[in-house]
Amino acid sequence: MKSKLIFFFGWVMTLSVSAQKVAFTEYNLKNGLHVILHQDKTAPVVAVSVMYHVGSKDEQTNRTGFAHFFEHLLFEGSDNIKRGEFMKIVSSNGGQNNANTTQDRTFYYEVFPSNQLATGIWLESERMLHPVINEVGVKTQNEVVKEEKRLRVDNQPYGNFLSEIMKRLFTKHPYNWVPIGSMADLDAATLDEFKAFNKKYYIPNNAVLVIAGDIEIEKTKKLVEQYFVEVPSGQAITRTAAKETPITKEIIDTAYDSNIQIPAILASYRVPGETEKESKVLEMASAVLSQGNSSRMYKKMVDEKKNSLQVASFNYSLEDYGAYITFALPNNNTPLDTLLKDMDDEVVKLQTTLISEAEFTKLQNQFENDFIGKNSKMLGVAENLANGYTYYKNTNNINTELEEIRKITRQDIQDVAKKYLNKNQRVVVYYLPKK
Repeated sequence: MKSKLIFFFGWVMTLSVSAQKVAFTEYNLKNGLHVILHQDKTAPVVAVSVMYHVGSKDEQTNRTGFAHFFEHLLFEGSDNIKRGEFMKIVSSNGGQNNANTTQDRTFYYEVFPSNQLATGIWLESERMLHPVINEVGVKTQNEVVKEEKRLRVDNQPYGNFLSEIMKRLFTKHPYNWVPIGSMADLDAATLDEFKAFNKKYYIPNNAVLVIAGDIEIEKTKKLVEQYFVEVPSGQAITRTAAKETPITKEIIDTAYDSNIQIPAILASYRVPGETEKESKVLEMASAVLSQGNSSRMYKKMVDEKKNSLQVASFNYSLEDYGAYITFALPNNNTPLDTLLKDMDDEVVKLQTTLISEAEFTKLQNQFENDFIGKNSKMLGVAENLANGYTYYKNTNNINTELEEIRKITRQDIQDVAKKYLNKNQRVVVYYLPKK
């Protein structure tokens, strides 16, 4: 039976919706919950998801890690779901579930055979309406989060590199810390503080419920009303994004990692948030430099000069700002300054010369394929619909994003490189082994 379920999900989770328009119905419940429904009868599967507009940037400086902690805590159970039973209910009904947290939002989901639609809706309503937040659950999940931090960060080679970048790149904005947060902050927090965080952010008027797949729209509306209408609204949330002072002089620093033997060189630039057109253009710029074995940095530094074990650049896009990051690991004890110069040389070429027509055609094909790939699963469609509503205030972004990608030109790529990827606007970190 287990192998059949694995096969079932392996099949349904790869159904393509290609680049066709994604039809959806959206509306608000009286309590402020935004609901988005997408019908796709291709296969008997449904994704039920809730995105809360809360992430690590909503935390206090002495209580970091709360949003990620709640990603775990809200699986503890509810008034009607015994502790530890949430995931058992999902698996016993042929489903799978998970959650993840970023600096900006927390995303919960279940994927079920479509005859279990009501089960998925009920589970998410219980998480919102009747969560059990007590000392037992807090203590249990505190240990879970600590173990996750040990595995993914503290004992992972290069596990702290993003944290080292963000705390130097952002000095005023809460992007200064990463979602895993501080274990000392979680240990110091009281139960009342956890309850207050839940009451403030995990409310219907700070969330979007997206259901995508083999559904009947009117029947699903009735189920949503049935299970979510009792959830009370919370106080309206107001946010004022902290503004960073522009970097006008290169910042150079050193960080140490006891889990590595090979050093790394990191260069990062503060760039616009993901809703800005320039953010997508910067993604294209990074693809030219380091996406795939035929990219410029890889060919030069790994293939030809063989002075690097690994080289990469990527645009880490977030809601308020982004971080454009380049890094390299040396081969044969190559000095880190040599690697930094090689990366800089490729950035300068991007700034001074338009990429070739052949490179640009390949780039457009890559990004179009990536876009289609993101919408090839019902869960991907659900998350993209939620992202459109949460970040862009436009659910239909899912249907216009590809058009915007196609409008990007070679000149745009050169322009963003000139505007944002300059030495006097960056943070350079020498990431070294700690003896």
